Amino acid sequence: MKLTKTIGFLGTGNMAEALIKGLTSAQVVDPAKIYGSDPRRERCEELTQRFGIHTTTSNAEVVKHSEIVVLSVKPQIVPLVLDEVAGSLKPNTLVISIAAGTPVSAIERRLPKGTRVVRTMPNTPALVGAGATAIAGGGHATAEDLETAKHIFNAVGKTVILDEEQLDAVTGLSGSGPAYVFLIIEALSDAGVKMGLSRYNALMLSAQTVLGSAKLLIETNEHPGRLKDMVTSPGGTAIEGIATLEAGGLRTTLINAVEAATRRSRELGELAKPKD
Repeated sequence: MKLTKTIGFLGTGNMAEALIKGLTSAQVVDPAKIYGSDPRRERCEELTQRFGIHTTTSNAEVVKHSEIVVLSVKPQIVPLVLDEVAGSLKPNTLVISIAAGTPVSAIERRLPKGTRVVRTMPNTPALVGAGATAIAGGGHATAEDLETAKHIFNAVGKTVILDEEQLDAVTGLSGSGPAYVFLIIEALSDAGVKMGLSRYNALMLSAQTVLGSAKLLIETNEHPGRLKDMVTSPGGTAIEGIATLEAGGLRTTLINAVEAATRRSRELGELAKPKD
């Protein structure tokens, strides 16, 4: 499905660029229908040259042209940007936020009454088209708005639609998850070096093993326990390694990490909520 509406990005950092790249390369949106703003003129010129989109240093100019506005600035400047553009929004504009930890209520409060808002939680693998994004609609968002947001983020990976209350858990799992996986890859690589492999080979083998394992799980739709059992032959090497991981508490530690990150996300979200 090709989107015919104009899309504007308020802020053109890494995540916004990943979306622009995904949308244009998959031909979901024509470059001529994409607008982006950045305070740095050289950044604007770079994106125009790379993707053929319209760019400007003015946030208000972007929203004047856009039927879908993607709020892709740092969370701490969200109130400032919303106050700047609220008066320039087209009627019936859909606002999609990728600002981490910023509740829908904090966005709706600074926009015209009835504005349709969708909050999303993408993760950094979107930069290479392998992102995991959760989407939640605000009080005025429609089912069609959620499908539009899903279509946009499908250009850079996979998406799920959830209630906003679940986004803190998403932040703790897939939002923070790449950091956990990078740590695991680094540890596996260190182990390979300890056992005599070169750093280059150990890192390549570790990263490819994680990538291939995830791809195998997604494409077969098998339970991870069944896939694990396919590798663990009786009295073999894999079961010996698994027993060591279980003794070291890997499973419990990862569960605790997601729980701790989720709790921290809730704390930050409370700070961002509008105070009556």
